[in-house]
Amino acid sequence: MWYIIFALFTIFFIYGLWLLFKKAGKQGWEAIIPFYREYVMTQLTGRPAWWVLLLLVPIVNIFIFYGLYFDLLKSFGKRRFWETAAAVICPFIVLPIWGRDPKVKYLGQSNTEEFKKKYPYKKTVVREWADAIVFATVAATLIRGFLIEAYMIPTGSMERTLLIGDFLFVSKLNYGPRIPMTPLAFPFAHHTMPITGGKAYSELIELPYKRLPGFQKIERNDVVVFNYPAGDTVILEYPDQTYADMVRYMGKEAIHNQFTIITRPIDKRENYIKRCVGLPGDVVEMHEAKLVINGKPAVVPAEMQMDYYVYTDDSGLNKQKMDDLRLEYSAVNQPNTFRVYMTEDEAAIVKSWGNVKSVVIGILDKSTILGDTYPHSSKYLWNFDNFGPITIPAKGWTVPLDSMSVPLYARAIRDYEGNKFEKKADGYYVNDQKATSYTFKQNYYWMMGDNRHNSLDSRGWGFVPEDHIVGKALFTWMSYDEQGSFLSKIRWSRIFKGIK
Repeated sequence: MWYIIFALFTIFFIYGLWLLFKKAGKQGWEAIIPFYREYVMTQLTGRPAWWVLLLLVPIVNIFIFYGLYFDLLKSFGKRRFWETAAAVICPFIVLPIWGRDPKVKYLGQSNTEEFKKKYPYKKTVVREWADAIVFATVAATLIRGFLIEAYMIPTGSMERTLLIGDFLFVSKLNYGPRIPMTPLAFPFAHHTMPITGGKAYSELIELPYKRLPGFQKIERNDVVVFNYPAGDTVILEYPDQTYADMVRYMGKEAIHNQFTIITRPIDKRENYIKRCVGLPGDVVEMHEAKLVINGKPAVVPAEMQMDYYVYTDDSGLNKQKMDDLRLEYSAVNQPNTFRVYMTEDEAAIVKSWGNVKSVVIGILDKSTILGDTYPHSSKYLWNFDNFGPITIPAKGWTVPLDSMSVPLYARAIRDYEGNKFEKKADGYYVNDQKATSYTFKQNYYWMMGDNRHNSLDSRGWGFVPEDHIVGKALFTWMSYDEQGSFLSKIRWSRIFKGIK
């Protein structure tokens, strides 16, 4: 339906340009041919012809096109704010109207001094400010959407690689900018309106997933920002809990009767940041908290944190020493025993303290089943420290559909690839057709936090589809420490620190 409407809008837009070109002494058909049309615009407006070459540069081409477009409108005397706004919002209406209006005439090349002297136009102060605000908003939106965007780390799932309070830049160019899938949205808001609350976007127009060419493919161990796959359905009263987990705990009927349930499009789901440890086609396993990829030990991040149990004498842990190391700790149900998330080097420091008897890494036994591990099936009794092997789907990979594979891949087939998937008495059905296998239509990735025992990641909710990928984390541009005081609140050593 939307394709038909978009096609009609485009036809009326080109028809309006056709009429305006004819009024300017050109051939109407010249408005149909991309690039040549813009070349004709340079002739009609007095802009340099080489501007057409800039149309080949992503992002820049948007500014070039609209620059020529607005200059063309000026050449027909359309310079007032409402006229410019109407030509942007509904060109398929106003361009045909102006093209058929005998009063609207071509006045000359709007970018020449002669034109400006002959048809002077002074903007009001309000118009100057309005133009500046609109331009800044559009420019910032394009930069955030297609080039680079700033993010803040709100949780400790990537510590110590990334700390709570780190502000970082994420590149959209490395993997290729993703075309906005929900383009009607309030500027600078993600999914919720600031102050007032409520949705900051409209689903009136939804575009299919498309990505512009990038500089590289996702590489193993890249730190990646992506839309949280399990955030497709959200319980507003408990936004930190996944809908699937709540349904498992309470039942679907109870959830829908008691709480407000909403769904979010892909690009409006929460942004998460993790390390991509598994690529399409990889086989991922965990053995006693050690990650194994394709049968080989995986690279261990330099500042990876684990869960340690610290046993002390009756004096307990020294709070000042713990604060100096920026380590949080909690007491457990055993006397003089504390749970601490820290790196291996920090564990060695704590172990050297005189009142510390021992420091033991906390690793779950294979027999410990907590029910929080993907795929949440009785056929796979895994935990975060011991799971797999599991194969990450790759585009074009075919998986047989049986009682062992379906728990692993049903959600991807149904929710991420948009299929109707059912189990019936005589087997599995995909889009009402009986199927014994399924071939994936996109690539998937396995994401894990560097804070391995304090991270909600793929071990809890599974694969990250390619269409959920936002960008690559580049470097921290600022870091704020809430526990610091005065100038020490800024972590100066982390400013412009690269992310590895």
